[in-house]
Amino acid sequence: MRFLIQRVNNASVTVENNIVGSIDKGLLVFVGVYHDDTIAEADKLIKKLIGLRIFADSEGKTNLALADVGGQLLIVSQFTLCADCKKGNRPSFTKAAEADIANRLYEYIISECKKHVAVVEHGEFGADMKVELSNDGPFTIIFDTKDM
Repeated sequence: MRFLIQRVNNASVTVENNIVGSIDKGLLVFVGVYHDDTIAEADKLIKKLIGLRIFADSEGKTNLALADVGGQLLIVSQFTLCADCKKGNRPSFTKAAEADIANRLYEYIISECKKHVAVVEHGEFGADMKVELSNDGPFTIIFDTKDM
């Protein structure tokens, strides 16, 4: 499983010209699910995400987590994070989970994050989404269960 996390001033996701999710200060999280990912791996990444200290304290040091700053979450499914580009120039997505498995884990991630964060918005699984954001920093982090 892979999370691409961006610290944002605001972000939104639109489907068919309708905003389906929008946040102010917080984290935009793109989620890629591999075919062999599990709930245990999702739990590990969620715990790390919730505790991630990438917001500045009064001294400008990145010491604060989402809860410390009243931050919000926008979670967007993105199977392209599972792309394999080792051979040739065309990405392969054979390592990405089938849609039903990926959607179950994506919905699980959203529901678990709602237990810890007051505002959790999300995209629409499998839809053609347009994402807008004001990246703060920029500050971008990748979590990958294969590296943890």
